[in-house]
Amino acid sequence: MNTEAKMHYFQALVKLGYKEIEISYPSASEVEWNFTRQLIGTPGVVPEDVRVQVMAPCREDLIRQTIESVRGARSVIVHLHLSTSECFQKIVFGLTEKETTELAVRCTKLVRSLTKESSDREMREIEWTLEFTPENFQDTTPEYGLEICEAVKDAWQPRADNPIIFNLAATVEVAMPNMFADQIEYFCTNISDRELVCVSLHNHNDRGCAVAATELGLLAGADRVEGCLFGNGERTGNVDLVTLAMNLKTQGIPSGIDFSNINEVVAIVEKHTAIPVHKRAPYAGAYTFCTFSGTHQDAIRKGYSARAALQKGGNEALHWQMPYLAMDPSDLGREHEAIVRINSQCGKSGIGWVVNQIFGIKLPRELEVDFTSACKAYATAAGCELTHAAIEDLFRMKYMRWETVGRDRVPKIRPAEGEGDHQTPVGDVRWSNGTVPAPHGGQGHKPTDARRIQPDDRKGIACEKPGSGNSLVLGLLGAVQTHKVALELLAHQSQHIDHCASSKRATLVKLGAGPSRTAWGVGIHALAETAALHAVRFIYFS
Repeated sequence: MNTEAKMHYFQALVKLGYKEIEISYPSASEVEWNFTRQLIGTPGVVPEDVRVQVMAPCREDLIRQTIESVRGARSVIVHLHLSTSECFQKIVFGLTEKETTELAVRCTKLVRSLTKESSDREMREIEWTLEFTPENFQDTTPEYGLEICEAVKDAWQPRADNPIIFNLAATVEVAMPNMFADQIEYFCTNISDRELVCVSLHNHNDRGCAVAATELGLLAGADRVEGCLFGNGERTGNVDLVTLAMNLKTQGIPSGIDFSNINEVVAIVEKHTAIPVHKRAPYAGAYTFCTFSGTHQDAIRKGYSARAALQKGGNEALHWQMPYLAMDPSDLGREHEAIVRINSQCGKSGIGWVVNQIFGIKLPRELEVDFTSACKAYATAAGCELTHAAIEDLFRMKYMRWETVGRDRVPKIRPAEGEGDHQTPVGDVRWSNGTVPAPHGGQGHKPTDARRIQPDDRKGIACEKPGSGNSLVLGLLGAVQTHKVALELLAHQSQHIDHCASSKRATLVKLGAGPSRTAWGVGIHALAETAALHAVRFIYFS
């Protein structure tokens, strides 16, 4: 990342609620140094309650450069690291355990002389904290890991109000999580002056167990965790701080980090790291709260129905309890509408749930089965998942969209002769009583109690008929049958839709024209008569 990207990323971490942020390895490159100086030198960028952390190896020249990079800061954590495993001592450094300890103590005393005991007043005014990481702690004998940290603590002389941080790192994950937790427990139990020590964890994910090992390490007595958003970092990455924080939250343990808009966090990380968050990543993945399985969709649909019924009864503060969804997606800023995903493997419950979310109607079982077959056939042919927009279009084409039939094939609804010369359209429908009443009885509209349905010699149907429910639909069929079309009403439902901007009615009709010819039609409108007309007309003219 360049300096501008690093600045944006830092501000995003602050917004999430992080109070200790490792900003750079200042001695590593010019970009790292320049960013550190820009961050420290820009007023107001680092909040009063946030401490910056800078990292350095146990080399005198690089330690001096690192400390100089944060001149002018308010509060700084200086992070020294030194590998303590036998493998590194023999192969990389060529040092004995004693020589490794002496190096760590020497570098600690240097940091002390350059910071809290510096002759430079500006440096002394900074609040300094030392962090020491015995790298490859997971591969270090417990006794030696404890010994070197005791020596560093004695050299630094921490206070209870500013403890030293021992960052116990699983630099390469090589063992089961419970074994790492045993190492942490041993350290926490045996380190002297425990009140002067903050035990930190730094887990990598080489075995895919970084989150589990960190959780067990916290249970074993650790106080602090270092990691990265979505597990970025060397090789397989550091522990995923998003998963860890949300795991703790689901157990009633607040992390202090705000992931209520997880999509925004994903966008920021993907933009600046150029590494996409996996679709099936816990909490943040695109499929985290999605289900494609028919049985899962059926359970979730029933869960939402039960929850809605309880909320209607006045129980707003409901404990979240939902099949297959361990937490409420809205807690992360996720939409409930995206939970059920449709492909060729889905069942009718999932498709019915999506239709309900789009149109606000509950499909009769037979219609649900019919539309499910259509969706699965479409998904199989397309070889892909169906979006909600595609499902809406398919439903309209199959059951609603009478206006898409060629205009030369659609007889227009015309006014009955002698019923007035003024016509008010409702879509392509014209009522024959002169005007169409407004959905809420607006001023200047005629009442709705004078409707008649009659054939029109010009291949139209004039509508003006009292009645509702089956009587209304049967009246429409009577008009259709005068056109020598024998249609039988096989099923009819009228539903009230109350989750749209204005109250509407839905009419769902199944008609038959002989033993093997049946069809469904759906109409939705503010007026029940118009909804019924749309449903019947779709079947008649399709």
